[in-house]
Amino acid sequence: MITKSQANNLPNTIGLYLFKNNKTINYIGKSVNIKARILSHLENAKLDNKERLIIKNSNKIGTIITESEFKALILEAKLIRQLQPKYNSIWKDDKSPLYIKITAKDEFPKVGLVRKESDKQNLYFGPFSSVRMVEKIINDIRRIIPFCTQKKIGKKACFYSKIGLCNPCPNEIKNTYEKKQYKKNIRQVISILKGNVKVIFNGLNTQLNILIKNNQYEQAIIIRNKIFRFDRLLNLKEDSEYFLNNNEKSLDEMLINLKKYFPQLNNLDRIETYDISNLGLKQAVGSMVVMKNNQIDKKEYRRFKIKQTGLKSDLDRLKEVINRRLKQDWPVPNLIIIDGGRPQIKAILTIVQNNKINIPLIGIAKNPDRVIVGVEGFPNLFLKNDSKILNVIRLLRDESHRFARKYHLFLRSKDFLI
Repeated sequence: MITKSQANNLPNTIGLYLFKNNKTINYIGKSVNIKARILSHLENAKLDNKERLIIKNSNKIGTIITESEFKALILEAKLIRQLQPKYNSIWKDDKSPLYIKITAKDEFPKVGLVRKESDKQNLYFGPFSSVRMVEKIINDIRRIIPFCTQKKIGKKACFYSKIGLCNPCPNEIKNTYEKKQYKKNIRQVISILKGNVKVIFNGLNTQLNILIKNNQYEQAIIIRNKIFRFDRLLNLKEDSEYFLNNNEKSLDEMLINLKKYFPQLNNLDRIETYDISNLGLKQAVGSMVVMKNNQIDKKEYRRFKIKQTGLKSDLDRLKEVINRRLKQDWPVPNLIIIDGGRPQIKAILTIVQNNKINIPLIGIAKNPDRVIVGVEGFPNLFLKNDSKILNVIRLLRDESHRFARKYHLFLRSKDFLI
């Protein structure tokens, strides 16, 4: 039987959770906060018979952390289909399961929504439980990578080719180049539906930079809109939902660990996290994301358009942002987090001290993710990958990156329209 003590050791992050009876998997679920969802299962078990059976007949909880809600959704569907867990009724009910089908055997494969797998020659992704969710996935992907949904090839260009959703249109393909382009599109759609999104996402950003560099603004607007759509696809719900269930114990644990380095740190009621977005060296911006009383507070977010010209690095831009922030009459944070390692921490610490404000400062460096403490010697904290502390810091870093990038793309879009 699953107990609350088992749940307390789980990560507060996006991913899958697997209820197991030894090696047998009873149930697979996904959540933006695994620990909170497991605690919810335990509470629901007091009232719901199915939940009670899942908890009673399981003795272990496995987890798989993912970088996005979309990846969690795709992986959940894949594992349910492969493993057919006892309490995941979605794969048993003929009326419920939905699949995204790609007619791989066709010369020009089509993408569509079906209720069941009817053969082994085509590709199927699912099962999914919500028509609305599947339609959203198909529509979003189609606006990023166009494809055909018609069952039969005709002689005239379809309606969707005229609005850019079927390009090249199989009805009009006349040469080898167009045929290869269409098949490339289908390969990219398959890659996304398998959860492999980084290469395609990075490719769009590369395209955007090249188009801007060459002053091809009309085409750049199209790519920018695809990037917006990709962002929406990867985050299937409101970004703030990541933080709704940040457990007090996670921040309590962070406070205990940081107090060793910052004796004056008595609470973490206000945490500010900063990032810079600077694609293509134009319209560089900074972001400030705020967590208050264990919850993300979007009303307190602030964005900074970099004013100084000629700055050569993101570190210089970050220094401008922090200087400008510290001159504002805003509440003083208990802790500042920045996306960066020792050079960034050292530079920002000097700015904080020059402003004669005593604010604890930490950074999160990459490869591997580790915390850099803003005290003499700048010690590294190598925390476990599923550490509660590291997960909270990662979530705040990712949110500050998202917010900075959103503002950056907004400013670019204004440039395009001038």
